[in-house]
Amino acid sequence: MDTATRQPNIAHSRLEIEPGYQSGFGNEFATEALPGALPEGRNSPQRAAYGLYAEQLSGTAFTAPRGHNRRTWIYRIRPAAVHKPFTLLPPARLVANFADVPPTPPNQLRWDALPMPTEPTDFIDGWVTMAGNGAAESMSGCAIHLYAANRAMQDRFFYSADGELLIVPQQGRLHIATEMGRLDIEPFEIAVIPRGVRFAVSLPDGTARGYICENFGALLRLPDLGPIGSNGLANPRDFLTPHAAYEDREGDFELVAKMNGNLWRADIGHSPLDVVAWHGNYAPYKYDLRRFNTIGSISFDHPDPSIFLVLQSQSDTPGVDTIDFVIFPPRWLAAEDTFRPPWFHRNVASEFMGLVHGVYDAKAEGFVPGGGSLHNCMSGHGPDADTFEKASHSDTSKPHKVGDTMAFMFETRTLLKPTRFALETAQLQAHYYECWQGLKKHFNPEQR
Repeated sequence: MDTATRQPNIAHSRLEIEPGYQSGFGNEFATEALPGALPEGRNSPQRAAYGLYAEQLSGTAFTAPRGHNRRTWIYRIRPAAVHKPFTLLPPARLVANFADVPPTPPNQLRWDALPMPTEPTDFIDGWVTMAGNGAAESMSGCAIHLYAANRAMQDRFFYSADGELLIVPQQGRLHIATEMGRLDIEPFEIAVIPRGVRFAVSLPDGTARGYICENFGALLRLPDLGPIGSNGLANPRDFLTPHAAYEDREGDFELVAKMNGNLWRADIGHSPLDVVAWHGNYAPYKYDLRRFNTIGSISFDHPDPSIFLVLQSQSDTPGVDTIDFVIFPPRWLAAEDTFRPPWFHRNVASEFMGLVHGVYDAKAEGFVPGGGSLHNCMSGHGPDADTFEKASHSDTSKPHKVGDTMAFMFETRTLLKPTRFALETAQLQAHYYECWQGLKKHFNPEQR
C-alpha cells in the first residue's frame, strides 16, 4: 500500500474515545478481558480466578510518594519469569552510555531522513541511536533513536529495561500489541511504552519510519499549567490507555531485552502478551497531537516555546526538566508588529528537532519529514536567511495561519551528544551551516 495515501488530515481529530481504550492520564485503571478475572478487595489472592498468576509491575520505588508512585497489578497465564536464559545478541547501532561517544562538536547539525531498509528489518532491528546524554545504568538522561522498518515482529517480543519509550511515527502506522492491550498509532499520534513492558510491533502499511526518545530518568508526566489555568495544552482526557487483551499461544518464540544499551535474546515457549486482567497506573498510552490546545500571544511578541510542552520528565531541580517533549502544530499567529517565526537564540538547553509532516516555519528548505536537527547548548540558531527576509517584511496587521505542519522537539537540560553513526552517516547535511550565511548586514547608524 502506498503510505502517502495513509497520511491523515492534520486538521481532523476524532472527537469520540476510540473503541478499546480508556481515557485519562496516569489514572488508576481497572480492566479485564474475562469476567471476574480481576480480584475484588485484594491484589494477591491465594488462588486467582481462571488459574491466573498475580504479578506486580513497578515503575517507581515502592516508597515513592503516592502522587508519583506508578505500579500495576497484572493477572497473567504465566509469570514473566518463565523463559530460558538470555544470551547476548551481536552489537546493534544502539548507545546507552554517552560517556563513550566521540567529542561533541558545537556545530549546528542536521540530517536527512533514514532510508527505508532494503533487507527485511523489523521495528527493533531498525533502530539507530542518534544522540543522548547520561547513562541507562544510572537511570539518568535519555537516548534519541530513529527507526525504519519494513517487516512485522514475527513471533518476537521486546522490552527495554533502560527506559520508557516515547514513539513518534513519521511515516506508516504502527500496531503495538503490549502486555496490557493493543495500541494503534499513526503519524500525528504518539505512544509511550513504560520501562519493562513487553510488546510486539506490526506494520499495517508495510513500512514505517519515525523517532524514539528513550527516557532513562523520571517518568514522563503532564506539565503544570500555572497562570494558564486549569485547561489547555495537552488535556488529560485525550490520553488513551488500552483495555486488557491477551494471547494464549504456545510455540517457539523469542524475547528480546534491552539492558544498558545491549540487546539480549531468550527462548520463550509462549506469548508473553498473556495478561488477562490488570489494574493500576503504570501502563502504555497514546495521544493524538492534533488535540493539543495551542496557546499563543494575541498582542505582541510570542512567548517562549515552553507553551508548546506536551510531556516532561522532571529533574531534581525545580523548574528544570531532564526531557521536554514540545510540538509545533498548526496554529494562528496574531501578534502585531512582531517577528513571527521563532527568533534567533542561544539556549542553555539542548534541542533535537524532528519533522513529522509539512514544513517548519523557521526553515524554508532542507528540514525534511523524517529528518532531524541538533542545536546543542549555546549553539546559535534560528530562521534561515530566506525565512528572515520574508518575515521581516510581511504584513502583521492580519492573523496568519501556520497550517499544514507538525514539528516537534526533544529538549534536555544537559548536552545531547551525537553518536559516531550520527557524525559519520551519509544523512548528515554537511552544508547545513550555509542556511545562515546569506543573512545580510542591515546595520545603518544614520537610520533607525
